[in-house]
Amino acid sequence: MQIIQNRRRFLAGAASAGAASLVGVRQSLPSEPPPETTRIRLIRIPSICQAPQYVAEELLRSEGFTEVHYLQKRGTADIAPALASGEADLSAHFAAPLLLHLEAGDPIVILAGLHVGCFELFGTDRVQAIRDLKGKTVAVPSLDSSRYVFLASMTAYVGLDLHKDIHFVTHPGPESIRLLSEGKIDAYLGFPPEPQEMREQQIGHVVISSTVDRPWSQYFCCMLAGNREFVRTNPVATKRALRAILKAADFCTSGPEQSAQFLVEQGYTKRYDHALQVLKAIPYGWREYSAEDTLRFYALRLREVGMLKSTPGKLLAQGTDWRFLNELKNELKT
Repeated sequence: MQIIQNRRRFLAGAASAGAASLVGVRQSLPSEPPPETTRIRLIRIPSICQAPQYVAEELLRSEGFTEVHYLQKRGTADIAPALASGEADLSAHFAAPLLLHLEAGDPIVILAGLHVGCFELFGTDRVQAIRDLKGKTVAVPSLDSSRYVFLASMTAYVGLDLHKDIHFVTHPGPESIRLLSEGKIDAYLGFPPEPQEMREQQIGHVVISSTVDRPWSQYFCCMLAGNREFVRTNPVATKRALRAILKAADFCTSGPEQSAQFLVEQGYTKRYDHALQVLKAIPYGWREYSAEDTLRFYALRLREVGMLKSTPGKLLAQGTDWRFLNELKNELKT
């Protein structure tokens, strides 16, 4: 009963904030057929930068999904395998790692950009710029993690040799943060709410923020992707789900206080103040930036470090489907 009341309060708040268009989708599009399936499965991980797909829960129901499931996963490395296997239907995921899975032939299709910037590189006083990582020790959860792939892109951009210039060690996030605070490693790349916690505890300093520092701030960090077979057999459901998540992204921007409260009440994060900081800082500008340019940029960087062999054009041709995004850009004009 408490969960139902929380959801109702959230939707009431959305309406009072001038976001009433978030609901009543079927009334506004009476000619659109119902979804081919009424079940949708998304992924839940600790990072709250993916807030729109959590905030979208009731919007998904308004789109005709009677079963909305969030599959609990440990971290970003679990997202693509869940999509590829068909365990999950849709999810937000980071742009650079998605490219590796496309080249590997995983049946995943990228559908839209979600937001620009959320990762932040923290360093000790020995690291003032990305180039200062040469000869330094950097912690990542694993060498197949999103953090490692983004660091590969960043080091390639400044001409460092990922394999020769940097010493990587693998530790869980909390352990890496502790080691950085003790000066036993030189840098760590954090995803929300880690950067908020590290600033509060005065651990290291921000070397690069993908929210504000170019070129990272000009490209999507998180994108929306789906299982290829789900998208092929359920085009109406795919579009409806995408619409709900993109509308939720708009609401995360227009109503960050209510969205942050929703995340706390539903157990996605513990700290309201940290959630609010994230939602106010991240540009959920899915209309303003180019999903294609994002994938080209990261594909070129990953080719430079030998992590990709395919050309950006080949990956875009085999692994993207922009038809739903293009339709929704026309429908959801600001």
